[in-house]
Amino acid sequence: MPNMFLHDDGSHRNILLEDFASGAFAVQSNQHLIVHGGEGMILDPGGHKIYNRVLMETLSLLGSAELKYIFLSHQDPDIVAAINGWLMTTDADAYVSAIWTRFVAHFGLDEFVEHRLRPIPDEGMFLNLGGVDLVLLPAHFLHAAGNFQVYDPVSKILYSGDLGASLGSGQVMVPDFEAHIPFMKDFHQRYMTSNVVMRAWAEMVSTLEIHTIAPQHGALFVGPDMVKQFIDWAGELTCGIDLAAEVYKVPQS
Repeated sequence: MPNMFLHDDGSHRNILLEDFASGAFAVQSNQHLIVHGGEGMILDPGGHKIYNRVLMETLSLLGSAELKYIFLSHQDPDIVAAINGWLMTTDADAYVSAIWTRFVAHFGLDEFVEHRLRPIPDEGMFLNLGGVDLVLLPAHFLHAAGNFQVYDPVSKILYSGDLGASLGSGQVMVPDFEAHIPFMKDFHQRYMTSNVVMRAWAEMVSTLEIHTIAPQHGALFVGPDMVKQFIDWAGELTCGIDLAAEVYKVPQS
């Protein structure tokens, strides 16, 4: 799949990078780049296996723009494992939940760059990218204890991390919501904490104008109708600890 421009108005670009993951055990992952006003932000850049290719692609797409930010939605290796390389190779600052900064350091963060790993407070924050304020939205327990999403008010794209993830559909965009549910239901029921959190998220994002939801894994939800269908589905889903009684059983011989 070639790189896909999700939005390009001449001054603001949102680019879905080609899927660089390979191998039977490597989960498919999406990398995203936002460029505005001569500055760029890479979202969830990934692990060591794809580092060189994603870095070269990112620098090529940036052109004369500079990479200002690296956004890490949470602490998983498919998101942060190559963070030392990104910080050593670029001048960008990396942002991750305040509760994960000292854990991310275990991925081999060099002492010369560790000061550029910046904490995101629990309530979220804004990052100014070339004159546009991107919103870092709290999405805690979806699935990580410290978890954030990015809302871009120019393109109206919500970068949702693991929320909305699907596995095995082979699609870039969801063509039929009902037919897509089997590709994401099991993942969400296991990885999302509870319906309480899902409902809180649905209520929060329903206040935003969203044209696209872009998860870190699998197909995108494009168009207000598809976005609404996902938000409604997520807000009603029974998941995580709601199903704990089915999981907590002593194994039988």
